[in-house]
Amino acid sequence: MFAQRFSATRRGARLARRLAAHRLDLWGVPYGSPDSDTVALVVAELAANAVLHGRVPGCDFELRLSCDRAAGVVRVEVSDTHPGHPGPAARADADADGGRGLLLVEAVVARWGVRARPGPGKTVWAECAVRPFRLPRTPRPAG
Repeated sequence: MFAQRFSATRRGARLARRLAAHRLDLWGVPYGSPDSDTVALVVAELAANAVLHGRVPGCDFELRLSCDRAAGVVRVEVSDTHPGHPGPAARADADADGGRGLLLVEAVVARWGVRARPGPGKTVWAECAVRPFRLPRTPRPAG
C-alpha cells in the first residue's frame, strides 16, 4: 500500500503521477512498461480531475495505490473533499473540447467507480490489470 497527500495544484497532480510510477517500479513493474504507463495515465487523469473539479481551497487530495500480485491488479484511489461526483455527462460527450479524462480511464482499466469517503468528499477508484509481477530482489548485506 502506498498513500500520499498532495496539494490540489497542477504541480501536485504531476508529482502524484511521478511518485506512482516510482512506486510501481519498486513493486517490480518497471518504468516505461505498458502496465506502468497505464497506471501512470490513470493516476494523471484522476489527479487532474481532483485538482480541476474536486478542489476545495485549502484542501489537498490523496492518492492511494495498492496491489494484488496474485490477481495482477493495481488499484488507484484518488480522494478529494469536494462533494460533487462525476455523473454520466462526464463520460458521455466525446466531442467536447475537454472532459474526456474519464472516457480515457474507462477505456484502459478493468473497472472504476466513485464512493463516499469518511468526512467530506469522495474517492474515485480504478483497477488496472497488470501482468503478474514479483517484488524485485533486494541484495543481501555482505558479511
